[in-house]
Amino acid sequence: MGILTAIPKIADHHFVLYEALVDAAVTSGFSLLIWYYNVYTFPSYTAKNAGGGFGTKRLLRNLLVGLVIMFVLSCIQQYLLSHLNFGPVMLMFEVRGILINLTFYMFIHLLHQSYLNQQVSLELERTTSANLWAQYELLKQQVNPHFLFNSLNTLKYMVESDDRQAVNFILKLSDFYRFTLESRKLDLIRLSEESEILDSYVYLLKARFENGFELKKDISEEVYASMIPPFTLQLLIENCIKHNIVSEGKPLHIYLYSTAEHIVVENNIQLKRVPESSTGIGLENISQRYQHLLDGEMIIDVTAEKFIVKLPIIYERHHH
Repeated sequence: MGILTAIPKIADHHFVLYEALVDAAVTSGFSLLIWYYNVYTFPSYTAKNAGGGFGTKRLLRNLLVGLVIMFVLSCIQQYLLSHLNFGPVMLMFEVRGILINLTFYMFIHLLHQSYLNQQVSLELERTTSANLWAQYELLKQQVNPHFLFNSLNTLKYMVESDDRQAVNFILKLSDFYRFTLESRKLDLIRLSEESEILDSYVYLLKARFENGFELKKDISEEVYASMIPPFTLQLLIENCIKHNIVSEGKPLHIYLYSTAEHIVVENNIQLKRVPESSTGIGLENISQRYQHLLDGEMIIDVTAEKFIVKLPIIYERHHH
């Protein structure tokens, strides 16, 4: 501010260095004093009075204080430059003080309002994130009841048909749920671990369907090191069984394989005439979990003969 006000003096044909320095010093001193006055009299914002920072009374008070400060500094300047006529110059200084005061007042309030807007945005992001995480926790809690519902149905069919494998099924089911309890708090597990869970689950399915169900896997070693939400593959296998005929006469073939960007579950379509009752979880649960975790999309392709689900591969290291 001091340099800016000294420019007209420097451009004057009758330039006097001493007068320019005094003029710049007065403006600099006023700017410094009025800046800190505006800062220290700045009201604290509260939740109840978020819009109470900018007020007409406060502005008028600051302008009045600025006029007094500029008058005092102008008197000092008049004392230092007593050979000059300060009648019109005094008015010019007071106008200059008002403009500087207004600029600082508006600038400080603009800065603080920008800060408040950022805080509101951050709080909104935190709230949204907490809400999404709560939804995701709900999705995870849905998985275990869904497995229990289908496993008990399987056990019911085996008991009704006097299947000798029912006891082994119960033991395997116990081991499977022990692993479920250990993994349910995790958001992601390695695909190799998920594959082990799937193998145990397939054993339970083979005990029920025998040759009516076949799962073939073809996953590359590097993809086994990727991450996946727990029990995703089991839900997809269950979805295949729920909607299709599974019998020795019409076996259900499920093909699990990997591509460059996806883990793919593919099955032949042979829909049941009478659909089983559904819990409404399955594919929707998987889709929402992928959206919450990495904003990724599960892709579903349906042809005349195939039902294909593609899951985006999640690598632990970002450069993948």
